[in-house]
Amino acid sequence: MYLTSKSVAALKLDGKTDAIHFDDTLIGFGYRLRLSRDRGKVLRSWVVQYKRAGATRRMTLASADVLGAEQARIAAKKMLAKVTLGEDPALDKRERRDKDQLSLRSVIDEYLAAKQREVRERTFRQVSRYLTAGYFRPLHGMPVDTVTRKDVASRLIAITREHGSIVASRARAALSTFFVWCMQSGLTESNPVIGTPKPKEGKPRDRVLDDPEMAAIWHACADDDFGKIVKLAILFGSRRAEIGGACWSEFDDPKRPTAWTLAATRAKTGRAHKLPIMPMAAAIISTVPKMVNRDQLFGARSDGGFSAWDKCKQALDARSGVRNWKLHDLRRSVATKMADIGVQPHIIEEILGHTSGHKSGVAGIYNRSAYEREVRNALALWEDHVRTLVEGGERKVVHIAPHVAS
Repeated sequence: MYLTSKSVAALKLDGKTDAIHFDDTLIGFGYRLRLSRDRGKVLRSWVVQYKRAGATRRMTLASADVLGAEQARIAAKKMLAKVTLGEDPALDKRERRDKDQLSLRSVIDEYLAAKQREVRERTFRQVSRYLTAGYFRPLHGMPVDTVTRKDVASRLIAITREHGSIVASRARAALSTFFVWCMQSGLTESNPVIGTPKPKEGKPRDRVLDDPEMAAIWHACADDDFGKIVKLAILFGSRRAEIGGACWSEFDDPKRPTAWTLAATRAKTGRAHKLPIMPMAAAIISTVPKMVNRDQLFGARSDGGFSAWDKCKQALDARSGVRNWKLHDLRRSVATKMADIGVQPHIIEEILGHTSGHKSGVAGIYNRSAYEREVRNALALWEDHVRTLVEGGERKVVHIAPHVAS
């Protein structure tokens, strides 16, 4: 039988539930009649059947209601030509169907589940926000291996327009790292982020608060969680998240703390960081009430500790009168002012928990000193400097310059 629109119209099941009629001129090209599950309708479709590695493969080209006989014949010729060239269209179609189930969002969820055990909690939250929030949501439903450079570029342009270049740059970095993981996992053959425009993050901030501004901020701090966090940030030079997420279990003695060990899971470097606690800092910590069944010092609900940063910062700005500064500027200001009063650069880096400079590269591998005595002296000197700023009066701690042999 030569399959045409006229010849297949006369075909019937004749009591069968499934029957295939093959074309006499194009071997493997067929017309299938199949009774629907409710047995109320006969389904008609065009099929291709061939052998591959001794096994019979069959795949549906299209419904006969959608594709005419001549179009189906042309499609069958193309499919059978691929078989002749050694391809396996049925297997390719099955693999494509399986890949289509791996949407960008479903693979992102798998990626985040794997990364949650490998990165710090704060880093994980940031990556999760960039990948799962609205930034790339229009692409979430696409099969992960079909996302193109054009798709990513269009989203980066939109993110830059709506949220700024810094957010776009960081979102781009998060997506690129994700696609590198996809390539390593065999889910994609390329990284569509490569070659897309890289938004500019802008110049690094260089704001350093002067002594009157530091004192004004200190005096404007309220006797609440945020106020205590800001004062501790001034005394320690630590990052806001490190202090805002501080836990009672990180102190040697919650009642009379003398040392604070920032957990490795919370440290930006991924290593535990220990700092001695001087009297002014200890006095502030002692005023923090310890809540039952909560390890964090600050915040009431968030597992990450304090979270109401923006609202409290705006109120602090209004009270202090200091403008154009961010909480992270305190860290830069502390480092700068410590250097001004004679603290050595490598001790400042140790206090800040940096891995650059004297602890980077090979030097850091061999030099494992924590400079505990020097760090304690430096923090005592710095706390005395802060005390003179906020209380006035004479300095109590006298800096002793290192002895130089003659």
